[in-house]
Amino acid sequence: MIGKTKDKYKNYFLYFMMYSVFGWIYEVFLEVFVYGWGFSNRGILYGPYCPIYGVGALMLIFTVNRLIDGKDLRYRLKMLIPVFLLSALIATAIELAATYLCEYFMGYWPWQTYADYKINFQARIALSPSVRFGIGGVVILYIIQPIFEKTVKGMGQETRESVFSAVLLVLLLDIALFLIKNLNYLN
Repeated sequence: MIGKTKDKYKNYFLYFMMYSVFGWIYEVFLEVFVYGWGFSNRGILYGPYCPIYGVGALMLIFTVNRLIDGKDLRYRLKMLIPVFLLSALIATAIELAATYLCEYFMGYWPWQTYADYKINFQARIALSPSVRFGIGGVVILYIIQPIFEKTVKGMGQETRESVFSAVLLVLLLDIALFLIKNLNYLN
């Protein structure tokens, strides 16, 4: 029983990292190809990942996914609008909370403000990104998460352990470097 619980948490960690990497790719794609701003590391850490996307995806998996997981296609289609709305709400709340946490610990939040968006709150959140979060939640829960689950479950136990250990080590080293760099601000 304990082994299965540990495996479950390791799977969630791998999902977290996959979504964090996908989030980084999405951010860089927007920055380079959509907005034409050029490349910059879109994460607050050194690696190619944005942990806020991993947090957001896990929150959707733990909450909204329960509405559709294991249901037939007809029911899942009927739930598109509620899944969209809940995904937008949850992801927007996470982004808002993240801006306050980053500002408290780092003195700023490391992504663009939404000051130029027509409908925004304190330039921290805005309607347009919230709509994208809702669409993203639908794509994650209906398309990407089933693929990620098959991918992780398809790994052999030994492979999954090795991947988990390597990715965890890289993330912990990255967090340590981030903390060392920002320790001066915290004092």
